[in-house]
Amino acid sequence: MIRTGKEYIQSIRDGREVHVNGERVNDVPSHPMFKPLVDIRARIYDMQHDAATTDIMTYTADGERYSIGLKLPKTKDDWLAKRLATDSIFDDIKGVVTRVGDETVGEMWSLYDGYDVLNEVDPRFSENIKNHIDKVINHDPFHVSANTDPKGDRSKAPSDQDPDMLLHVVKETDRGIVVRGAKYETAAPYANQAFTKPTIANWGNDQLSNYAVGFICDLSSPGIKMICRTGFAGRAPSEDYPLSNRFDEIDSLVIFDNVEIPWENVLFYRHTRAAMFIRGTLHRYSAFAFVQRNLRFADMMIGAALFNVRQTGLEKQQAVQEKLAQLAVYREGIDAHLTAAIALPEASPAGLMMPNQSFLYTGRVHACSNLPAMMHIARELCGGQICVTPDFACFKAPDTGEWMDKFYSISEDWVSDDRRKLLAFARDLLNSDYAGHRLTFQLFAQSAPFAHLAAVYRNFDWENTLDFVRKSAGLSKRVMGSGKKTNDEKNINRSFDRSGESLQKKAV
Repeated sequence: MIRTGKEYIQSIRDGREVHVNGERVNDVPSHPMFKPLVDIRARIYDMQHDAATTDIMTYTADGERYSIGLKLPKTKDDWLAKRLATDSIFDDIKGVVTRVGDETVGEMWSLYDGYDVLNEVDPRFSENIKNHIDKVINHDPFHVSANTDPKGDRSKAPSDQDPDMLLHVVKETDRGIVVRGAKYETAAPYANQAFTKPTIANWGNDQLSNYAVGFICDLSSPGIKMICRTGFAGRAPSEDYPLSNRFDEIDSLVIFDNVEIPWENVLFYRHTRAAMFIRGTLHRYSAFAFVQRNLRFADMMIGAALFNVRQTGLEKQQAVQEKLAQLAVYREGIDAHLTAAIALPEASPAGLMMPNQSFLYTGRVHACSNLPAMMHIARELCGGQICVTPDFACFKAPDTGEWMDKFYSISEDWVSDDRRKLLAFARDLLNSDYAGHRLTFQLFAQSAPFAHLAAVYRNFDWENTLDFVRKSAGLSKRVMGSGKKTNDEKNINRSFDRSGESLQKKAV
């Protein structure tokens, strides 16, 4: 059943060991570094019960309400509903957050798709996947994922250095497996559970490896220690840094110090083939929610830039219009990829509806690779005042306030206080420590840029271009393509009916 915000907050008061700024955190929900995001996640839970948003945030099955973000996607309407729910969250909290659960649960759906492959590799664990999908839907936990390790010296095999540099299994018991190592994870200190999985390690030709392990981890388990980076909340007044104080999502080094994982929580183990399969298909669903965040961030950049040029009377200049148009092209390019990914979906191996994989992954590359340039264009349009404007205190102090009002009031419509608020917002969005952290985060939030391009390579339909050139150039029919999926296979994958309500039999 759907949870309330109060139930969520109580669920993370479980004695977990969290450290930040060199100190042990006694109560995560009330700690100033974590409270802003805990409150946002609690609000998302409460939106499921709020009469104004319950029909957007939930769906009904068998007389019960469930979270729309956690629903297995089987139709186009499911994806449209998920997109609306996410947008409604950002509208309600008046900002963008990345790690709140709906963007990571899709990795579990990828496991669901891999049921047959994992069952073939090791049938002991495949049933656990279905069970955990049901648990996520029925119990509504705050579900995140743990991926990257400290790694150590990447030129060496894991066995040739400190083995804990990559998470690995050290022992099996009657109750489960015991793991050691560490993972970096955003939001772990205030989440309930994490899908913990391997990065691609230097396994060589090994078929079995203690590093090839994936499991669901209760983040309050004995032996888990979370050592967090110091957050941005509280470092400066919220009037000067309105985003840093509300939307900084705390990252943490999650240490597994001989943590026992029950067998029912183990999803795959030892088989490198299974681990590599999971890594290759991990983001076929979750990339949608991730790219949607980039879309809304683009909205924030455009809005801040456009308000500034209108305030200062520069909107009619051609050079300014061209830069605004570049931002619009970036924004609409993201939106077009997301829209097309839903409009031309593909059937997954388990009969779920995947967003069109080529459109989704190319959209991700467009959104992430162009983000630094778009942020700089937004800086140009916002002007130098975002880096030289005095702090809020100077606008209120008796000796300086009069001067700040004089030089920051533009018209009767744009008084100094509104001008100050816009410049503070733009500074925090584009120039602050928080802005730099968020930009860097895009390099690994799902995977590195080279992996984004690799996903495009694996999912683009090369055969259409080869076939067109073969015919246009008059090449012999015996000239073959690269072995990529044929058009017939593509058509089968796309064979949802027009309403998006069900799969055609041949696709299933």
